[in-house]
Amino acid sequence: MEKTNTALVLIDIQKESEFGIQGVEQAVQNAELLIAECRKQGIPIIYTRQINREDTIGLSNHEPLKEDGTPVFYHDGTDAVEILDKIKPKEHDIVVDKYRWSSFYGTNLDLILRNMGVKNLLMGGFVTDGCLMTSVFDAYFRDYQVHLVKDMCGATNEGAHMASILMIANWVYDVEIYNTDELIKKLTGNSYRSWKSAYPDQLQFTPENLRRVFSEL
Repeated sequence: MEKTNTALVLIDIQKESEFGIQGVEQAVQNAELLIAECRKQGIPIIYTRQINREDTIGLSNHEPLKEDGTPVFYHDGTDAVEILDKIKPKEHDIVVDKYRWSSFYGTNLDLILRNMGVKNLLMGGFVTDGCLMTSVFDAYFRDYQVHLVKDMCGATNEGAHMASILMIANWVYDVEIYNTDELIKKLTGNSYRSWKSAYPDQLQFTPENLRRVFSEL
């Protein structure tokens, strides 16, 4: 992984993310650490924001609405769409707004990355089983190398979080999965631990062994 062709992509770490996602505080703390290291290394930082228009134009099918007809989540008339203050973007950072789960669908993210010569994506964010997972798959389909930071992600329940990470591990054939501290070791030229796929669908998990298989990553 060359730092000159790498970008950090943070998926939807927004104020709305406090609606019931487990592990938000820890994920944000890890994001702070990785952002700081990427700034030192000159690695560009890209934030995505999920947006649901107040007038409901462009909403996904059956997007939850309040009694007044406005969106329940990621309402663009509120600060719910803003990046959490602890990791808010700086002037030179890039913010990509999106209206569907995948950060690549209907956005200019792919154009931005290719214009910058980026091939490696350091990825994490919310929710693991929604916007994060679909963004990872779409990055893979566009031939980016995904470096997934699993302790910088979160879902509304632990089972969904673990199962989503394992599905990514099984089907994104060249994915590399890290904890934040291990990725920082890699960026700083130190020995590190990560998980790489050896063969598709190698992690045969069941409801009974899910936690054990997840611990192998």
